[in-house]
Amino acid sequence: MKVLGIETSCDETGVAVYDTGRSGADGLLAHAVYSQIALHAEYGGVVPELASRDHVRKLLPLVRQTLAEAGLSVGDLDGVAYTAGPGLVGALLVGAGVARSLAWALDVPAVGVHHMEGHLLAPLMEDDPPEPPFVALLVSGGHTQLVAVEAIGRYRLLGETLDDAAGEAFDKTAKLMGLPYPGGPQLAALAEAGTPGRFRFPRPMTNRPGLDFSFSGLKTQVMLAWRDSDQSDATRADIARGFEDAVVDTLAIKCERALDEAGCDTLVVAGGVGANRRLRARLQEMAARRGGRACFPRPALCTDNGAMIAFAGALRLEAGQRAPDAVHVTPRWDMATLPEVRAAAAAPATGAGPAPGPR
Repeated sequence: MKVLGIETSCDETGVAVYDTGRSGADGLLAHAVYSQIALHAEYGGVVPELASRDHVRKLLPLVRQTLAEAGLSVGDLDGVAYTAGPGLVGALLVGAGVARSLAWALDVPAVGVHHMEGHLLAPLMEDDPPEPPFVALLVSGGHTQLVAVEAIGRYRLLGETLDDAAGEAFDKTAKLMGLPYPGGPQLAALAEAGTPGRFRFPRPMTNRPGLDFSFSGLKTQVMLAWRDSDQSDATRADIARGFEDAVVDTLAIKCERALDEAGCDTLVVAGGVGANRRLRARLQEMAARRGGRACFPRPALCTDNGAMIAFAGALRLEAGQRAPDAVHVTPRWDMATLPEVRAAAAAPATGAGPAPGPR
């Protein structure tokens, strides 16, 4: 089954084609991502209306480009998957409208995909993929969550951030130290030159039970350290290293606790912060020490992309799940409400997308 995936939840336009007839990484026939970073840089953050308009301009050319790279025509597609939420409502509607139009025109099924489920399942596209049960760390600019994955589509929230997501804390910390937008990757690169231990910041909420996160206080500690420093380039790098070490340690401590609570030794890590080199090394070391493993998507598939949507959608389409005919999105969508992915029934099932309604 060849499935076109469309991702437009925020400021990246992502398109991919996944073929379920191939295994592992070979199933991804082609994918492309257009980033709007330059568009939003002068505003220091994503402007929703501008994001929606840019998706309108870029999406169809990107679909044509991706199909050409896969050596396919639209008539070769067996299904279409699109991000139906969570995300910016205008941006989501662009992708949903294009996806539903293609599905109607081609008379193929379509399915709305939960954005965070796409991230969660991205490591399963790689060779030697993990199998449930496992614990997933979803860590990005908008989310920091620990999820017990008992089966695909059967998720139990173990903990989440009470304020800033880890990626958001990276971006805001970088901004207060004068780094350009988007600040998170800039800060991580700067931390490579920092002196370990010169600045040691607290590891938030690790001295109490539970699996929730909080990064706003850490951000405040960094702001105070930067304000009271000489603000030299060397000090900026040392503070960046201290901040990154604090976030990595906090995530690793909570992940190990989550593995203990869930009673398993496999950790799946996904989301933009999952590309962080130091975080990957720390979590791999922790998992190996326990006799388990930590699984990541390739770095290019950590950030928002169409490949994860094509893959997650293909799993649900093969199970007979379909989205309702209406073009509808859900900007706020609890992943725990998703139906489990089971073997396809005799008649196609519905419910793999948001419930129809006015938008």
